[in-house]
Amino acid sequence: MPPVDFLKPSKDEFGSDPLGYGALAWHKWAMAQTLAGYPIDLEKGPSSEDLKSPVLWLSHAYAMTEAARVLIQGAPNFDPMPENIRGVSHCQYHAVALMLVGYSLEVCLKAMMIIKKGVAVYQAEEKKHYNHRLEKLADFIPNLTKKDKAILKGLSHFVRWAGRYPDPGFGKESQAEEIFDLSEHHKISAKELFTFAARIMAHSNEVLGEK
Repeated sequence: MPPVDFLKPSKDEFGSDPLGYGALAWHKWAMAQTLAGYPIDLEKGPSSEDLKSPVLWLSHAYAMTEAARVLIQGAPNFDPMPENIRGVSHCQYHAVALMLVGYSLEVCLKAMMIIKKGVAVYQAEEKKHYNHRLEKLADFIPNLTKKDKAILKGLSHFVRWAGRYPDPGFGKESQAEEIFDLSEHHKISAKELFTFAARIMAHSNEVLGEK
């Protein structure tokens, strides 16, 4: 396959090898760098530093955002489910979409940290960022309102559990109630949530401009 063709999206490749294709992002990025005159040894594979490329992280954040958009704008088919369970599944479907929104913000925030700190510094303190607490990860974003922080805190629940399981785990049942408290107290609409998410993602342009 010609190198340029290798870089193109391919549903056929996914169809024939979904696991391999899903793990191919770094190899495509390495090929793109090679074609641009910065040769990368694809056979050697990526180092930890290679995988901290902000390009990979920002691209991954966008991919998650796009996946969430497709889900939210899509028309899921719950006809195979019993009629009185379809509403249950519909809520869970949107919980999955919110999980992807939350993950996209997490990845974008960490990408901005890598850009601001540099790869070496980020690696040295990486364990500090092994969490899904978006409100903490977003400390460096300027002018966050109480509602902004509430959105981040709410999305954190969907990343940690509410988008993956129907239950936060034994002894953590109160976390389910916290989602409702945040929603009702701050009157968070879908439009506000997605507008805010877009603002966080757009802040990466300012961070890039600082370098």
